[in-house]
Amino acid sequence: MVYNNLKALIKGIRSCKTVADERVLIQQESAAIRASFRDEDTYARHNNIAKLLYIHMLGSPAHFGQIECLKLVASPRFADKRLGYLGIMLLLDENQEVLTLVTNSLKNDMNHSNMYAVGLALCTFANIASEEMSRDLANEIEKLLGSSNTYIRKKAALCALRVIKKVPELTDHFTTKAKNLLTDRNHGVLLSSITLITEMCQTDPAVLDEFRNAVPLLVRNLKSLVTTGYSPEHDVSGITDPFLQVKILRLLRLLGKGDEQASDTMNDILAQVATNTDSTKNVGNSILYETVLTVLEIQADSGLRVMAINILGKFLSNRDNNIRYVALNTLNKVVSMDTNAVLRHRNTILDCLRDGDISIRRRALELSYALINEQNVRVLVRELSAFLEVADEEFKLGMTTQICLAAERFAPSKRWHIDTVLRVLKLAGNFVREEVLSAFIRLVAHTPELQAYTASRLYTALKADISQESLTLAATWIIGEYSEVVLEGGLVLEDGEDKVTDAELVDLLLSILDSPYANYLTRQYVLSAITKMASRPTTSTAQQERISDVLTSYTTSPELEIQQRAIEYASLFNLGELREGVLERMPPPELKATVMGVVSPTNGNATSSERELAHLFGGGSPSPAANGAPSQPAQTRSTIDDILGLFGPGPTASPAPPMAAVSPAPGPSLFDVVSSSSSSPPRLASYTAYDKNQLKITLTPQTSAAKPGIVLIQARFQVTGGGAAENVTFQAAVPKSQQLQMMAMSNQTVSPGSIETQQMRVVAPPGSNVRLRLRIAYSMGGSNVQDQVDFSGFPPGLTGSA
Repeated sequence: MVYNNLKALIKGIRSCKTVADERVLIQQESAAIRASFRDEDTYARHNNIAKLLYIHMLGSPAHFGQIECLKLVASPRFADKRLGYLGIMLLLDENQEVLTLVTNSLKNDMNHSNMYAVGLALCTFANIASEEMSRDLANEIEKLLGSSNTYIRKKAALCALRVIKKVPELTDHFTTKAKNLLTDRNHGVLLSSITLITEMCQTDPAVLDEFRNAVPLLVRNLKSLVTTGYSPEHDVSGITDPFLQVKILRLLRLLGKGDEQASDTMNDILAQVATNTDSTKNVGNSILYETVLTVLEIQADSGLRVMAINILGKFLSNRDNNIRYVALNTLNKVVSMDTNAVLRHRNTILDCLRDGDISIRRRALELSYALINEQNVRVLVRELSAFLEVADEEFKLGMTTQICLAAERFAPSKRWHIDTVLRVLKLAGNFVREEVLSAFIRLVAHTPELQAYTASRLYTALKADISQESLTLAATWIIGEYSEVVLEGGLVLEDGEDKVTDAELVDLLLSILDSPYANYLTRQYVLSAITKMASRPTTSTAQQERISDVLTSYTTSPELEIQQRAIEYASLFNLGELREGVLERMPPPELKATVMGVVSPTNGNATSSERELAHLFGGGSPSPAANGAPSQPAQTRSTIDDILGLFGPGPTASPAPPMAAVSPAPGPSLFDVVSSSSSSPPRLASYTAYDKNQLKITLTPQTSAAKPGIVLIQARFQVTGGGAAENVTFQAAVPKSQQLQMMAMSNQTVSPGSIETQQMRVVAPPGSNVRLRLRIAYSMGGSNVQDQVDFSGFPPGLTGSA
């Protein structure tokens, strides 16, 4: 059955009882439309194209109607033109060859006497224009920007926007006309012209100076919007044209950035907008948010910045989750600008830690870490520790790291530092990084006056709970190392001292071996601890014999490492005084700052990682380390030369090595940091190398005056969105005159709230600048991301003087 018009076709399709019936009907109607096209009936063509577009909307093929749409556009009837242009926008895109046939029709209609026909042509151009079409019709668009008709000027401005996006070098053609449009009193023309100018400024920063002269005009337009009374034509929830206000604020942000004079011109109006805008409605909040971003971006005075941060603080008490999230996200970015102003809202930020929305809790946590300083470290760490007790498990690893790092950096006293780490170990001992545990043991070793206190607290904590792995490891190590201090002085408690016997200490340590929480690592620690206890003069002969029996029982353990330790420790019992020398207290290890976010490399992905790196750099499979020996760094010259021609011919590039453990070669390690005489090294500057697609990578260089030309670089990976970045691969290349070596990434999955790292070592001629070309690949939310960036943001003189 053939349907005469669109209404009949819609009724027929709706009456179909199954999908198969509908499909058959559409196929029959499509065949009838095809046959009708051959008759060249103008009136039937209009009907057929209308039906064909409906069929296209249902997802069925309709490409055979493209030429018929062009014929409709050539018709003198407006109704035909309108339907023809609609069909062109739906059935064609900028990659179709048929598009070249449309150019002439568009040019003719842009010069049409009917403004609505001109509007149809402009609307079609703005939707489907290709680069070639943009070049052909740029002059027509420029001419229409000066039209006396506001309807045409508005649409021409949006067409100019399409031209600039497709052909950025044509920006200069529209600069003068765009500036003239800013004087227009029509809101639609203003809105489209400001959108055009914003794109021009982002595409070509050279035109910024051209438009900075228009800042007073933009300020005047914004002021008229703010002070104008009720205007029914433009009113949205009691605010005059919020869309135009937001566009003006965004353009002011671009023009005021880095320009003090332009910033001074807009300071007063920004303060007026921030003060007079109603914040009880979402429309007002959107304008306030754009005002805050503008104030923070331009060279605003300090009072205005404080006002902007106070607006964000007010957002935090809003009931809308989206507004609270936006405020926390923005405060995270500006906390480094004015920490004191953000600190005024500390209590509100801490309240967000208890919010029901997990994304708000995550952003509040990140902001809380950034707010910690010497003055508030006690209060904030106490609040974070209270939240740690009830936090989601995905937060705990990052929280324990950040709390311990804050304690290490800002601790008012060593006792408070030790108490803080102990509290973390008790609350979330199963979520503590190895580096944090090592730093705690170093701290205790360097604080002899608190060794008895620490050992006592750990003894008491371990007696109450042996389920927290890091607490168990720390207590076992410290009790084994300093058992005589506890046995001689007793337990140091808050209400005095309490004696403890060697049998109680041994009982506690041996109970760990039999507990369901014991694992391979804790058993190794316990065997070492009881062996050390047995060598101390404070341990009785009975307990020494008991320890010897335990060690003997483990000499037949199926776990190779445990068996080897037990055999070696049991052998020490027969060596008399030599045993005491071997098992005496370890000298305090060298103090050094805890490296933030470093985790132990995970096995399992090493092989696939190697293949990916080899494929990326154009070589074969990398040479694996055999029998624990380091793999040879020599590669064929073709492999190095084929790395995408980075920095010219023959660069030196280095993929990350396999993640399996490798025995060090004799002599200094490749990544040994030059020892510093200072016990607290200075904070190193970080430089952002990549920040898009929800992944941020910063590079932290470290140098030594004793070794000019050698730069150690730590790359830190952090996700800025709510999802995890998985299968992250990070490659780098340097110019031919430099050499680069890389270690494995700490973890190829970067979870929200955690920071992963990768170490690099660059050897460059002294006096030269370190330049890197980085290639990043990862998957985020099921989609794969691949990107490449050039980085040369390190300060000059990093490699020393020539």
